[in-house]
Amino acid sequence: MKILIVDDQQLVLLSLEKLLSGLGYEVISTDNIIDAIAKYDSEKPNLVIVDINMSNLSNTESLNEHQSGLEVVKHIKQIKKDNTPVMVLSGNTDEEVIIKGFDLGIDDYMKKPLSLSEIGARVKRLIGSTIEKSVTEKPNSKERYIQNKCIGVVIPCYNEETRLSSDEFKSFVHKNLGYHLCFVNDGSKDNTLAVLHELTKGKEEYISVYDCEKNGGKAEAVRLGMLHLAKQNQFDYIGFLDADLSTNFDDFQDLADTIYNSKYKLVFGSRISRMGADITKQSARAIISKTINYIIRKILGMEINDTQCGAKIMTKEIIEKTFNEKFITKWVFDVEIFMRMKKIYGSTKTQELILEKPLNRWIHMDGSKLSFKDSIKIIGQIGQIALHYR
Repeated sequence: MKILIVDDQQLVLLSLEKLLSGLGYEVISTDNIIDAIAKYDSEKPNLVIVDINMSNLSNTESLNEHQSGLEVVKHIKQIKKDNTPVMVLSGNTDEEVIIKGFDLGIDDYMKKPLSLSEIGARVKRLIGSTIEKSVTEKPNSKERYIQNKCIGVVIPCYNEETRLSSDEFKSFVHKNLGYHLCFVNDGSKDNTLAVLHELTKGKEEYISVYDCEKNGGKAEAVRLGMLHLAKQNQFDYIGFLDADLSTNFDDFQDLADTIYNSKYKLVFGSRISRMGADITKQSARAIISKTINYIIRKILGMEINDTQCGAKIMTKEIIEKTFNEKFITKWVFDVEIFMRMKKIYGSTKTQELILEKPLNRWIHMDGSKLSFKDSIKIIGQIGQIALHYR
């Protein structure tokens, strides 16, 4: 039996192709509406799985851009008047859109995120198991979820050979279908690049390596990685995360859920609440960090408690407007992002577009602590920013 999949996000297409092919179905896929209609007419599939939230690439009836996937449904059910089952797979929770889909004749609606095992069960319910062979579903498919968004994550790496938690990264992309990790090798002098290439084996669609031959500092590594991912249309949001996972994936997903369900254009983690409330009991590092944050707040003119947390997620608009030019500092580029936003949007609007979200967990990893000398350098770089952006 033949299934046509229509989704403009390659990570979703790939996951569905592997699942359904493994269950014995013949799979045809496309990432746009025009091709979907053409392939439906020529291939005569037994089932169509289509995403609602696709770009309107058709010249037929003008629909809202978030409804355009329904054009495929309309072609099958109303124009062709076929009884071919149509399953909608989407993160769209707009009640009017969902009702319109059922009015057009869809046979099933699945709201992301959902497990691969559920998709397989629903497909079998609609068209039955394959005749050619009986395939048993893999046990771990229940633990693999297609997310309601596609997110690219840049992870800068400099001499991280011994600190990279390869199993944790592999486990994350295995379970969370819709995430792509892009490791940026920042001219490492150890064996980091080889470790990264080993990490990608068998997961090339979900993990990639962007290699910078020379060390340019974290700011440049993140900038190049973000611009690299921004060229790909499939990502809804793009963010960055430290290679040592001092901020873990649970917290990063919380940031992703927040930006997805809001109108914010940049959401970032805050470590302040994890440093303890009583300053008399804090380490010298915490006191220095709070002092630096105070200076930054004064320069920014915005009440941001922690600009330097290495976990941020944003829209492509922010990347396109703030990452094109090289940052003037190697470490304090996060502050420059906010300064550039202020220059573009103004102070009031910038504060409406950003959200600082306290982290549930954050730890210092071995080898990640800044020395007192580094702290002095950071203060110097903050001074550079104040002069450059005044």
